[in-house]
Amino acid sequence: MSIDIEPEDSPFEAAMEAGWIDPVDVSKAMLDVMNERDRQWNEEHFDPTHDDRHVHGELVKAAVSYGARAAVTAELIAMGMPADVVEDKAQAAGVPGTWPWERTWWKPKGARRDLVRAAALLIAEIERLDRAETKAVQP
Repeated sequence: MSIDIEPEDSPFEAAMEAGWIDPVDVSKAMLDVMNERDRQWNEEHFDPTHDDRHVHGELVKAAVSYGARAAVTAELIAMGMPADVVEDKAQAAGVPGTWPWERTWWKPKGARRDLVRAAALLIAEIERLDRAETKAVQP
């Protein structure tokens, strides 16, 4: 499943259209990750203040969970399973043990989309670490 984001909904696509981001230098995958990070902030309200409360590796655990589901999906596809069987098996796997939050927050969307979400969550964690480091060195 893919989600199409219109330029007016995405500051990154709008920035490309304005010439601030060169589309030659930014792959669709990178753009999708930036748009997912923007979605997390603006739709889910998972902004830096929210992310800074997750100091026990929750953002990484969530990313690992989505990445693992994508890996299972890729393995089943490589084994030659039909798409509907792959989706059934992936759904049957349920919520991974690494998932750090309530089960109701587990919302896989398909291999590529899950990888985009995983990458955005990893970026959120890197940004959180950077902010923590900056705060630690400030007088």
